[in-house]
Order: sequence, then C-alpha cells, then structure tokens
Amino acid sequence: MPEQKTIGFLFIEGFADWEYGLLAASAVEWFGARAVSLTPDGKPVTGISGFRLTPDRSAKANENTDLDAIAVIGSDLWFGKAPPDAAELLTAIASRGGVVGGICAGTLALARAGLFETARHTSNGRDWINGHEAGYAGDSNYQDVPHAVADGKIVSAPGSAPGTFALAFLKTLYPERGSDLAQMRTLFAKEYAEAS
Repeated sequence: MPEQKTIGFLFIEGFADWEYGLLAASAVEWFGARAVSLTPDGKPVTGISGFRLTPDRSAKANENTDLDAIAVIGSDLWFGKAPPDAAELLTAIASRGGVVGGICAGTLALARAGLFETARHTSNGRDWINGHEAGYAGDSNYQDVPHAVADGKIVSAPGSAPGTFALAFLKTLYPERGSDLAQMRTLFAKEYAEAS
C-alpha cells in the first residue's frame, strides 16, 4: 500500500468556505490522504459563513515537518493591512519537494513567498493580484485563465475554481493516479454539462 500523504490546509479569519471542501474531502475519501487544518497561531477562526473552525495546529514551519503538501485558502485578510506571513512554512514545504497551492486571495501568500518567480500561475485576475502585490517576483508568469494552473509543484486558482483547484492539486500530489483523476474530472464536468 502506498505511503499516506499529509496535506495541510491553511485557514485564516474570514476564510472562504467553498474553496477547500472538494480538495479536502476528495483527498481523504478517494486518495487516502490525511488532511490537517492549520491557522497562523493555532487558534480557532471563523469562515465567511460564520462556521467556526478549530485547527489541528499552528502554521509554524517547525510544527509541520510532516506535510507533503499545503493548500492556502482564500480570505479578504490576505489583502488586508497586516496579512499573516506564511512564507517560512510555504518555502519549507516547497524546498523539500512538497506541493504548495493557493486559491483566490491565498495566492497572495505564494506571491509574497516568491513561489511564483519561476512558476506559471493564476489568481483572481492579473489586475487583481498586481493591485494587491505590485511587482511580485514572477508576475510575467501570470496566466489569465478561469481555471487552476499547475507548474511543477506549485498550484494556483481563482476563487471561482475550487473544482479545478482540487483536480490540479491532487494530480500534482498523486501523478500516478491518472485513472482516478480522470474519473473525478468526468464527475465534475458532468455536473456543469448537464446543468447548463
């Protein structure tokens, strides 16, 4: 049996509830991963819906040496006056070959950590990301697309794309699971094809 992989989900106050569910549940249920919830200081946070989340641990790099991957979930606080600094954790995971993903405003944490310097990436729009993190390293690698982008071990997505974020993230973490990923993609695509 393959070794179980551990994925951290970084939440901050005001997190976007719709951005992590498909990824977290699919990773655990279909891929046998272990999902771990993190907040900057290890204290509970509240999502946009008002749901409270009590994390498993803090986002300190030394508490998360077991993570194979990290997904940074969006919140308006990522572009507030004093956003949390996740750079040490993100660069630690990236430097050991882990997958680092960001969705919606969570992409700002990756930009600040310098992870887009050599990776194609996306966010909530070229003007949006530059408006919040002007002149970030790698801004010329921006891809203006409505779906997730994976380049090497870096995965990014606009907030409107939790489905392709889940797929791209899991494909990057489990490249050997092509048939399972194809089934997942078909399942997601069918919902939209039949509803339109």
